[in-house]
Amino acid sequence: MEIPTYADLAQATRRMFIRDLVLAASIGVYAHEHASRQRVRINVELAVRDEGMPNVSRAAVGADDLTRVVDYEVIVNNIRAIVTAGHIQLVETLAERLAESCLKDARIRRVLVRVEKLDVFADAAAVGVEIERRNI
Repeated sequence: MEIPTYADLAQATRRMFIRDLVLAASIGVYAHEHASRQRVRINVELAVRDEGMPNVSRAAVGADDLTRVVDYEVIVNNIRAIVTAGHIQLVETLAERLAESCLKDARIRRVLVRVEKLDVFADAAAVGVEIERRNI
């Protein structure tokens, strides 16, 4: 089976993204990281199954109705809820939880999640992890 790219006409997927969402998170393995929140930047890219056939010449693409698409506000609110739910030790764990949350919507075929801790090293813009997961 061919794995679609994030926006792929042949696979009838559209690309949806949340870019540079910065939140205060309780994250880290060290004692000082348990004592205070630190900034994390989250980026999410989704390959969302498009309704109908991949025919760009059709007259109407679909109803102008929020219920027919993945609502990015729902995705962002889920991200916020996961980040604020309690202390997480690893950025990898946070990324996995975010990916799992996105993939609960069956229309989402693939998700790419990047989590970056912004204030770890004075001489680095960020450290973090990027993962990719998909619905089978």
